[in-house]
Amino acid sequence: MAKLAFLGLGVMGFPMAGHLQAKGHDVTVYNRSIAKIEAWTAKHGGGWAETPAKAAAGADFVMACVGNDDDLRSVCLGETGAFAGMSKGAIFVDHTTVSALVTRELAAIAAEHGLSFVDAPVSGGQAGAENGRLSIMCGGHDADYARAEPVMAAYARICRLIGPSGAGQLAKMMNQICIAGLMQGLSEALAFGQKAGLDGEKVVEVISLGAAGSWQMANRHKTMLKDEFDFGFAVDWMRKDLGICLDTADEIGARLPVTALVDQFYKDVQLMGGGRNDTSSLIRRLK
Repeated sequence: MAKLAFLGLGVMGFPMAGHLQAKGHDVTVYNRSIAKIEAWTAKHGGGWAETPAKAAAGADFVMACVGNDDDLRSVCLGETGAFAGMSKGAIFVDHTTVSALVTRELAAIAAEHGLSFVDAPVSGGQAGAENGRLSIMCGGHDADYARAEPVMAAYARICRLIGPSGAGQLAKMMNQICIAGLMQGLSEALAFGQKAGLDGEKVVEVISLGAAGSWQMANRHKTMLKDEFDFGFAVDWMRKDLGICLDTADEIGARLPVTALVDQFYKDVQLMGGGRNDTSSLIRRLK
């Protein structure tokens, strides 16, 4: 069992840190909101610290799941950042979805401090985090990944090293590109069925077992048909992720015409007041 720090107790980080504590690791948590720290320690035990640096002191691994590039820099860098508190040889594992650019930047700074850095964004949503069934795509050195993988196993359904630093984030971009197109297709199909007077649940029961089947169809069609959109990853965060995808596509010369279009559809949902709706709320535009 390892001594761990976990930075960020949002809808993903809260249960992920809980799984680590339940596996017998010695977990110290940090979060900007003290209320979430109090809720986590009341539920799971463990310790907490008032800065990332103090949480990371003496830890073998420091895991992070925060909001965006700037949030990640803030918990890593500076006098109160995790890097300042980590011991040489410790590994920073970043579960945040951020740009490959900031990942490589922080990995280089970590190396200057004698630290290791593994980018390890996750897919599976809040339910995957709560059930310990996340898919984790990683970037970094083979030896660092080999050390970190048994720790991440506490909340992983599958965990793989994709390539060098930044490769995990690039793989997560592929994941979000797929979701954007699939969710738009599902939205159009369900809205079409309703306009045609069909029973959407009966249709999905059939087509979900054929070539049209997807995780989104299996897990979101019922709530979409009921106009219920409080079941997972928010539109605001999806637009953040798609922005990273589109910026990276420009950098590497890739074309993402459908992704760019769906990003604008999500903007429509935001303008309708649905920024905190889950990503299945794309269907709202079509009703």
